[in-house]
Parts: sequence; C-alpha cells; structure tokens
Amino acid sequence: MASTQPDPGSGDIGAAASAVASSAQRPTMTVGLALPTMATGWDRSTLVNWCDLIDDGPFSSVSCGERMTFHNPEMITTLGAAAGRCDRATIFLNLAVAPWHATALLAKQVATLDVLTDGRVELGLGVGGRREDYDALGAPWAGRHQRLDDQVAELRRWWAGETVLEGAPPLGPPVFQPGGPRLFASASGPKALARAARWADGNSWFDFNLDVDAVLDGARRTADAWTTAGTAVRPKFKVACFASLGHDAAATLASFTAAYLAVFGRRFSSATAEATQLHDDSVLRERIEALAATGAVDEVILVPATTDIGCATSMAELVDAANLTMPAKAVPSDP
Repeated sequence: MASTQPDPGSGDIGAAASAVASSAQRPTMTVGLALPTMATGWDRSTLVNWCDLIDDGPFSSVSCGERMTFHNPEMITTLGAAAGRCDRATIFLNLAVAPWHATALLAKQVATLDVLTDGRVELGLGVGGRREDYDALGAPWAGRHQRLDDQVAELRRWWAGETVLEGAPPLGPPVFQPGGPRLFASASGPKALARAARWADGNSWFDFNLDVDAVLDGARRTADAWTTAGTAVRPKFKVACFASLGHDAAATLASFTAAYLAVFGRRFSSATAEATQLHDDSVLRERIEALAATGAVDEVILVPATTDIGCATSMAELVDAANLTMPAKAVPSDP
C-alpha cells in the first residue's frame, strides 16, 4: 500500500514545520479573571479557591475594583491577600479611584504589592463615576480629573526615588519594577483619552457584551489619542466585561448587573441588565476569539457575576479551548 505520510524530500514536511513555527511565533491575546468581589457571598474560601484556580489555570491576571457605598471588600487589602496566594498571575488593580486616596499612601501600598509579587503588578487609575463614594470619604468631587493627573506625576516621581518631603528619606519600599508598575487609564471620552495619553501605558476599557465593533472603536480611539500625544509606543489595550456561566447563568448575570448599576437609576440598570449576553458559553467564546482575531486587544478580563467556583471552572475550560492567536501582522505591546 502506498504510504500516506508526506515524503521528506517533497517539501511537505518542511512546509508544515514552517507553518507550525509561524503560528508559534504569532502573538496571543490573554484572558484575565477578576475576583468576584462585587458579587454576593464573598468570604475567605472564595478568595482562596478563586486565586488557586486563576493561578493554576489559563488566566493571565487576577484583579478587582473598588467601591465604597457597596457590599464589596476593600480592593488593596484583597489584592494583597491574592498576591500572597498567587505565584504566577499578574495582580491588576482595576481600578484605583485615585482622587479618593492619599497619594503617598497609595504609592506605598502599590510599591509594597510590587515587591511582594516580584514585579507582577499593574495599576489601573481613574476618577470613578459615583459621587456618593466621594461624599462617603469626604473627598472633593470637583477637580478630580486634574487631581488624578497630579497624582500620577507624584507616583512616578516618588517611585523613581524622589523624596515626598524635603529632608525626609524617600518613600519606600523601593519598587521592584524600575520606575514603578505599568499604569492603565480608564478613559473613553476625547478629553479623558487626551489626558490619559500623556501619562498612561495603556487603557482599560469596558464593554458589557464584548461587542467587537464597539471594542475595536475603543482600541482605535485609544491608539489615535496616543499618536496625537506623540507617544511612540503602542498603548496596551484591555477590555473587561461582566459574565456568568453555569447554573442559572442568565438570571445571575442580569441580577448582578442590575444591582451593580442601581446607583445610576432603575431605568438604566434594568435596561442594561436585560441586554446582557455573556451568560452562554458559545457566545462568550465566540466574542473572545473574535477579539483575538482582530489583533487589537491585549487582554480580555472576565468579571464574574457570582462567587460560585463552578463559574470559574467553566470559564477556565472555555479559555483553555479558545483560539486566542492574533493575526501575524499584530504587533504586541512592549512587555
């Protein structure tokens, strides 16, 4: 019987090997998984189980955000615990509402996380959108955008070793990453993007349904803002979304979304909750793979609507099976 194997002399093996090598050299989009701190039922076992699954699984980062007048745990304390549990995943503060914080304390907290993780920290910074959180902390709402710009400059200087006060020692501990962690803005409007392009290393976007056209528009506007600002390095671009998989996923996601957005009024929160789509495995995988294929997104971050570890397990299986290869022409951001 004639062999069906390729003839070594025919060039088939060489062509196949070349194709494999080419594929291996192509960049891949990554997927991070947030801790379910905004869902109900958060406790110590949730932290431990989710961190273990994230660090042992296919996820690139572990993250959470912060709110004041809500039931979630405090962000930096939580991610400090996650840093002690995770040995591989990036710790992403997504995001710190900087104008709430005393800048020197924030600089020290983030530097400490950077040391504890051997430099596996990325910091998202923004102004938030809930005035009641500012009021609860006695922080001024007015002037928050300029305050953020000023705080970024201070963080950069202090992490570079400049003193906070004349005659005082530098703020410590020294950061593990030279110059400090990579900084991400959370900018969407033209003015916010223009400001962010002056100081951020990238942009952390959000889209409820990972709509490919909408996300691509965000990536394009981000890149355009950085180009206009004269920034030579392509900005990294992340996009987060709410998602739920597993038991009663559609109802879980809708309920979570409505509760999270309730501060903005019932009409908006209800309409948005009813329109959520990322509660179906096939839909979520399709959107993730479609974004990878564009080459425009560096990382998708899944924000879970439940503390049920089964949701995390399903998400890990989905990411393991997904094709995250970006097009050969994609140029990954500097590591």
